[in-house]
Amino acid sequence: MKSVFYRIFHFLFYWPFRLVFRTRVRGSGNEPRRKDGPYLVCANHQSVVDPILIALATHRQQPHFMAKEELFRVPVLGRVVRWLGAYPVARQKGGVGAVKNTIALLSRGVSVGMFPQGHRYPGQDPAGTPVKQGAALIAAHTGVQILPVHIKMKDYRWKFFRRATVVVGKPIPFADFHYEPGKSGEYERITRMIFEEICRLGEGVK
Repeated sequence: MKSVFYRIFHFLFYWPFRLVFRTRVRGSGNEPRRKDGPYLVCANHQSVVDPILIALATHRQQPHFMAKEELFRVPVLGRVVRWLGAYPVARQKGGVGAVKNTIALLSRGVSVGMFPQGHRYPGQDPAGTPVKQGAALIAAHTGVQILPVHIKMKDYRWKFFRRATVVVGKPIPFADFHYEPGKSGEYERITRMIFEEICRLGEGVK
């Protein structure tokens, strides 16, 4: 569910942000509607503006994102970040609390966004970067659909007024991964399948 602040923010800044970030969006119609249930949006990660770019590409629901715990202690900014639906992750504690929060949000019908790579890889083709298993773990615990997204910029580096293309893929029902509980390597296999689809979406995008 979208917060009132998020609706106002989206209304006021949607076009200015699209102009500043020169954002093209492909496949926005693939985003599930609220009646279709929550989703876990998974995208490649190269810059601090990636959550903003995803927000520009998703208008039917409000994906909530993890943010560094330190941001919430900054006066004014911390409150704004929270109003926009972000929630803190304490990296030094391994992010266990953030994973629990993510599962709780999805279980309440709130869509969530995350980056399987775990942190930013500026200047690198995402296909050659490692991924963590959190996306599969969270999806397995909630059974939610996966919404793959590819963010493409020149050389995978963000700069002001540099063209950014956001490609939203078709949602993947979790059942399509044929998850076998208790089987060794399942989270790794599923996360890799998710990330391969994310990378595929970027093929041929200039």
